[in-house]
Amino acid sequence: MENVPAQPASPPKSQIFELVVTVLIPGAILSKLSAEDWLGPVNALILAVSIPLAYAIWDFIKVRRLSFIAVLGFCNVLLTGGLGLAKVDGIWFAVKEASVPSVLGFVLLWTARSENPLVKTFLYNDKFLNIPAVESALEERKNKIQFNKLLSVTTLFLACSFFLSGLLNFILAILILKSPSGTVQFNEELGKMNILSYPVIVLPNIIMMMFALWYLTSGLKKLTGLELQGILKQENL
Repeated sequence: MENVPAQPASPPKSQIFELVVTVLIPGAILSKLSAEDWLGPVNALILAVSIPLAYAIWDFIKVRRLSFIAVLGFCNVLLTGGLGLAKVDGIWFAVKEASVPSVLGFVLLWTARSENPLVKTFLYNDKFLNIPAVESALEERKNKIQFNKLLSVTTLFLACSFFLSGLLNFILAILILKSPSGTVQFNEELGKMNILSYPVIVLPNIIMMMFALWYLTSGLKKLTGLELQGILKQENL
């Protein structure tokens, strides 16, 4: 079989930087600047929401493609800010925290059998995999049907990671959000929750996503006959 050269990878982007801008900085603003002798609870909420919004716009102008992390971070902080300004009870923040990843999990399952399943955005893309070589090997071995089954199971694993994230989000919000909304104490609790969400929620989610990627690449090795070096992008080896 003739080796198919990999397509040039898109310019690498720092996901750590995205997490800092969309999660940690808004969380720090809510925690440290909500006091009346600083910005006050309303102005701190507005500033915390505006930073991920500005980043999402800047990122789109720069690469002409929406970053999933940037968009998700902005939507999450926007919902948090909107609920905070509406001064709703803490339980609604817990529901919001659970709903965002849970909806993503259901969308993953919903699109699993479509022409463009969402799992390709997360795992089966040219950021991680040598797609031309994989597609060529699948065609040559006539394993496209088996590949679709593999992608469906991978989607299930990935969806479960989002459902776990939703559950952990809900528990974290219930445990932390105790003060009345619209107060300095509540904003500080929101900031604490945003910052704690990374080690408590994101890291387990990343571990499950890495398991899904391992399952996908192991299946691709069997279906394509390629070694791992031929499946993964060379930059990821």
